[in-house]
Amino acid sequence: MVEMLEFMAAPFAACAVLVSIHAYLGLHVLLRGVIFVDLALAQIAALGTVTALVMGHQPGSFASIAFSLGATALGAAVFSITRMRSSKVPQEAIIGLTFVIASAASILVADHAPEGAEQIKELLAGSILWVTWPMVMKIFMLYTAIGLFYYLFRGRFTLISEDPDKAYSLGWNVRLWDFWFYVSFGVVITISVQVAGVLMVFSYLVAPAIIALAVSSSWPSRIAIGCAVGLTGSTLGLIASYRWDMPSGPAIVCFLGVILAFFVVTQLLSKDMESEEG
Repeated sequence: MVEMLEFMAAPFAACAVLVSIHAYLGLHVLLRGVIFVDLALAQIAALGTVTALVMGHQPGSFASIAFSLGATALGAAVFSITRMRSSKVPQEAIIGLTFVIASAASILVADHAPEGAEQIKELLAGSILWVTWPMVMKIFMLYTAIGLFYYLFRGRFTLISEDPDKAYSLGWNVRLWDFWFYVSFGVVITISVQVAGVLMVFSYLVAPAIIALAVSSSWPSRIAIGCAVGLTGSTLGLIASYRWDMPSGPAIVCFLGVILAFFVVTQLLSKDMESEEG
């Protein structure tokens, strides 16, 4: 037991840091109706990493992160420009197409890299078990700075996510604020993908936010609920991966899925009971 706690301390701390900011960002993603924007930006970040690898830069290096950030910034610009106040083509379609193109490009680029297939697998599954304390501290400091940015401009981001028409009527430059949101969001995604992988990042953003939005209408309680859900799934996934020698990232994703499925079933059963009593 002590050995497991020592081995899992840094990975759990990393999960806690990731959950704390992804729980907040996931709420914005769902409220904006751009569910796949996180997956698309994560895949764009992965494309930047693979491109850097082909050019001789190892994942996690300064050059690799710079390539990922550059690609993600370009994606953020595309998503902010393509948002229209009224359009026959939903933005989600553009985001989905971007994800598919980035995925295909990653495969094509990885084909020219040594151990390209293995690199793609690692970018999907992540390597949270091998995170170190210095890395955890760096991520914590970066995400704290980004969290402060979100806090300072929380009124703008919240209104644009909840009521974009009102933001337009107030004369706000919604596209500009979208750009700043997606750029900062892209920085988080880029760093998170390097540590946790695409699948885990997407799950951290969506699964806790679904439960939080269903349970509460208050932002502080939504964030608290999202963090609780994310930490529960992370704890169960890390314990399972240690005891049964399972990949930690996929294990955490599956447990988050189980928690979400359990929540949906209990909600449906409670509604059925209420209707019968009524």
